[in-house]
Amino acid sequence: MQLSVLESAITTAWTRGWQPADLAGYLRRKAGTQGERLVADLIATEMRRYAPTTVDPHWQSQLSAEVWWASEEEFLRRWPERQRNQMFVLLSRLPTLPVLCALPGQARPGASAVQIDPRMLDRVRALLAKAESTDFPEEAETYSAKAQELMARHSIDYALLMASRGTREAASGRRIQVDNPYESPKALLLSITAQANRSRSIWSRDLGFATVLGFPADVAAAELLYTSLLVQATSAMVHAGTPADRRVASFRRSFLTGYAHRIDQRLQQATAAASESAEREHGRAMLPVLASRAEAVTEAVKEHFPDVITTKATVGNRAGWIAGQVAADRANLRTHHGALANN
Repeated sequence: MQLSVLESAITTAWTRGWQPADLAGYLRRKAGTQGERLVADLIATEMRRYAPTTVDPHWQSQLSAEVWWASEEEFLRRWPERQRNQMFVLLSRLPTLPVLCALPGQARPGASAVQIDPRMLDRVRALLAKAESTDFPEEAETYSAKAQELMARHSIDYALLMASRGTREAASGRRIQVDNPYESPKALLLSITAQANRSRSIWSRDLGFATVLGFPADVAAAELLYTSLLVQATSAMVHAGTPADRRVASFRRSFLTGYAHRIDQRLQQATAAASESAEREHGRAMLPVLASRAEAVTEAVKEHFPDVITTKATVGNRAGWIAGQVAADRANLRTHHGALANN
């Protein structure tokens, strides 16, 4: 099989909604690390077709491999035919996904407005890193509260700014990998975090990722908070229960599920407080703006996932569930509470 055939399969995958990170994660699940490495090389080859200025920045950020071979003959000689055939079968059977950003070669410079101040985002990330690494709850609370304040103010202020300018902003999406082990409670935690940040998370279990739909700043906030909470939950899990408990998979799975459910309760409580605080500052004029954005997110979900279904998490280990809820009570959640108002 010619290398050009595989390159064409990559190009077709782009038109069917896939992005580099999606393909890499999918092939890792289906063909192991060798399949992931091969598709990275194929993507590097295919990307040579496009001028850098015509490739979306988010797309660029997902690219890691570079062309390392001098000729097609060298490449083909170093990769067994069986691997190439397996790759082609997997690529040709990819399901169609929502197209979330401009395809390579179609992006227009400046078309995507910068919605998050990079300096502010760096500060938030630094604060979250400190919150995750400190052993002192009070110190972590201070870091998380400051990060919350920054993201909350930015999210609401940006929405009102766009409304005052008469600018219609569209909901968009981002895919976030949800890997084993314990992918179900991880997907639940992401869904809860997305809803708290005025977004929706649709989990594609067989594909290994979830699609978070919302306005760009809110989606970014959801991803940051989810990543931080997952780090905190994992750290708490390895110290929860007895040594015997920690060796049982059902305990760890139930721990993360209990953690997610308790986090949900705390976020709902925070939503009411954040709504009241924002309304005191901006007045009731903000409510129609946020309601309009909520409707736009709902419409985006209906458009991209018309057949989505809702499932409930199950718990098989009561001790793990209780330990997870206790750990959630100690988590530093206020990172983005101010960004949760959407009632």
